[in-house]
This record gives sequence, structure tokens and C-alpha cells, in this order.
Amino acid sequence: MSPARTHSHALFEAARALIPGGVNSPVRAFLGVGGEPRFIARARGSRITDVDGYTFIDYVGSWGPLLLGHAHPRVVRAIQQAAARGTTYGAPTAGEVEIARRIATALPSIDKVRLVSSGTEAAMSAVRLARAATGRDVLVKFDGCYHGHADSLLVEAGSGVATFGIPGSPGVPEATARLTRSLPYNDLDSARRLFEAEGSAIAAVIVEPVAANMGVVPPATGFLEGLRELTRAAGALLIFDEVVTGFRLGPGGAQTRFGIRPDLTVLGKIIGGGLPIGAYGGRADLMGMIAPEGPVYQAGTLSGNPVAVAAGIETLRILERSDYDLLDKRSASLVERLKESADAAGVPTTWNRAGSMFTCFFAREPVTDYASAKRTDAKRYAGFFQEMLKRRVYLAPSAFEAAFVSLAHEDRDFEQTLKAAAKSFQALSGAEKS
Repeated sequence: MSPARTHSHALFEAARALIPGGVNSPVRAFLGVGGEPRFIARARGSRITDVDGYTFIDYVGSWGPLLLGHAHPRVVRAIQQAAARGTTYGAPTAGEVEIARRIATALPSIDKVRLVSSGTEAAMSAVRLARAATGRDVLVKFDGCYHGHADSLLVEAGSGVATFGIPGSPGVPEATARLTRSLPYNDLDSARRLFEAEGSAIAAVIVEPVAANMGVVPPATGFLEGLRELTRAAGALLIFDEVVTGFRLGPGGAQTRFGIRPDLTVLGKIIGGGLPIGAYGGRADLMGMIAPEGPVYQAGTLSGNPVAVAAGIETLRILERSDYDLLDKRSASLVERLKESADAAGVPTTWNRAGSMFTCFFAREPVTDYASAKRTDAKRYAGFFQEMLKRRVYLAPSAFEAAFVSLAHEDRDFEQTLKAAAKSFQALSGAEKS
């Protein structure tokens, strides 16, 4: 079928007239891989189906929240029952207490938690709380780590080891961006030098304990431990952004996996079971500063939305510790076999994995930070993406995103994926030799 005649194409044309770029989040536009996005009509389990009737094995999983797969029957039932009782009240509910208890039980660093509506809102609020608690203004983040699009977090680093932040988007005031320092991920020496120079001004360090927005990049040995030591010694706070890794790498997230207790934690994705949600939490003395208990103001009309909370509670009820062992085992096997397929075709790749999330980088060298991620061959990834899409495997439409394995993925999905990958790597290899 000609692209000009597909329903996806027609919808994309209509969308571009009404929505900036035709999408409501930039990476969905396929600008990093070429072509046009598929508009999705429905999904179930490990598969999505577009408006033209084509079905794909899905490794995007709505960018991480669908650990159980699409439309899990129990989660759908919980959503339906909650919606039938009313979609929003603007008042407290029993569900908010239950999900807060589940979060605090699973993550030892959290005594109290505040529910919000997105990861961006949660990260922004955690930073405000850190500044209030310390009486300091400077925030430290790491190149390539994404914490939402709040002004103080949407910055990029310049040259040098530790630089003043510069706005990463028009509309971000330079004065705001200059309160943020951005350092190379996994470079503890850079952090040490910054703390030696400015430690008394630093309110907090915010970090993805496993980076997932430059592709998957695990922390180097000692990196997170070093950040914990530096912040504690300087009287600054350590904030773990576990929007992606929370309840993905295990019931206690990355902090339990690595044995590190941050002061504040940012959550999202899985705790909403696929519906919009966010949360931030930490020690009781810090969270006691949040209004109405304390002076740090933060509010939200849909915070603790009963439908999202119901979906999150049911998701957390279903998950068992053994599920994570199974996911880890399956993901490790899949990545190992995919690498073997690339090697057999003579296509150089580097595979980074943490639990059930992974990235294929087209490079010979290890990828350990944003600089090395940017040196990988994004054009070759785009070719691989298109080859896999032709064979009905849906990967992230960007070379710098994670792939997610869910409990809904079965052996047949993996076998189909491996067959598609073998042909796709061969196609890439043949195209480059011709």
C-alpha cells in the first residue's frame, strides 16, 4: 500500500495542521529514524496494532510503564471499576493511602510520598524541596540525563569538566539555567572537583541511577556511592530520578538494587499502571516541609487521581519478586542472542542492559556517558529501526532511548524478534557493502 493512502499518513497530515509537529511528544515524530509515525489503534499483551491493521511486537511499552504488557485484564478491570465510581473528586481517597503505603514499604528511603501527575512535576517539586531544605540554589545534574522539562532541569552542558548550565531550549531564562551545573555521567572526579569548588552552594544532585535517556547506560562501579558520599559531606541532598527504574529493576527500584539510600526519590510510569502519574518522596523531615504540613508549596487538581491510582495499585499487587528474576533472565538471553546475530552479520554493536531495559548502540566502543553515546552511529540505527519495522518489530524511534521487555513477551515474540533482527542486520551489512 502506498504511504500516501495509509490511514496513519492521513492522520499525520491532519495532526500536523493541528498539533506542533503532528505529535504530543517530540520523539514520536520519527525525526530520528525517518519516515512517518504509525498511529496506534489498539494494543494487547506484547503487541500493538496500527490504524492500518498492521501488528507489531512492541519494545517501547509506552516508554516503560507497561511492565505487565498492554491491557492486562486485571489492570483494565481495576480502571473500569474506578472510573465507574467517578473519574476525579478533588478530595482524598483510600487508594492514595494504599499506594503511598506500597511505595514506602518497597523503597526504604521513603517515609512519606506526595502523588502528582507526571514525572516532570515530581522532579521539579523535588528540586524545589531540596532548595528549601538546604537554603541553597545550585543544582547538579548529568549530561544526557532527562528529568522532565522544568526550566532548571532543561539545560545542556558546555565544554569543560563542570560548566555553568546554558538553556537547552528557547524560553528557559539564562538566569535560571545558570543555577544548574551539568557534569559527565559516570565521571566521579568531575563531581569531586565541583564539590571542592562550590560544595557550600549546592542544594542537590539529581541523577538517573541507571541512565535511560541517552540510551541505557548503567552506573560505573562506585559512581553512585561516590555521589552519596559527596552530597552527605557537603550537606547537599541526593535525588534519585527513578521514573524509569522504579519498580522496573526490582520492587525497590535501582536504589535497592545498588544498596544506596537517596534523600529524595522521583517516581512515575509503573506506579500508574500505564495512566498519567508521578510521585516524589523521602525522609519524613524533608517531606514534612511540603504544604500543608510545611511552607513549600505544591498542589495539583488531578494529583492522586483515583483512576490512575487504581491502575497503579493493581499493577503493584500483581508483581512478585520472582517476576523480576524472570524478566532479567529473559532480557539477558534476548540481548545475548541479538548481539550474536549482529556479530554474525559483521555489524559492530555495543549492547547496554539493566534488568529488562536495553539499548543497541551501533559502535565498537563501550558507551558509558552522553559523549560516547553521541559518537555512536545514529544513522545506522535508523536503518536498523526501519528494517525491523518492516518485519513487524517496533523499537524506539530514536538511537538514544531504551527498549523495554515486559512480562507479556513470550518465547514466540523473542523468536520472531531474533529472526527479524538476523534479516535486518544482514540487510544493513549488504547495503553497506554494495
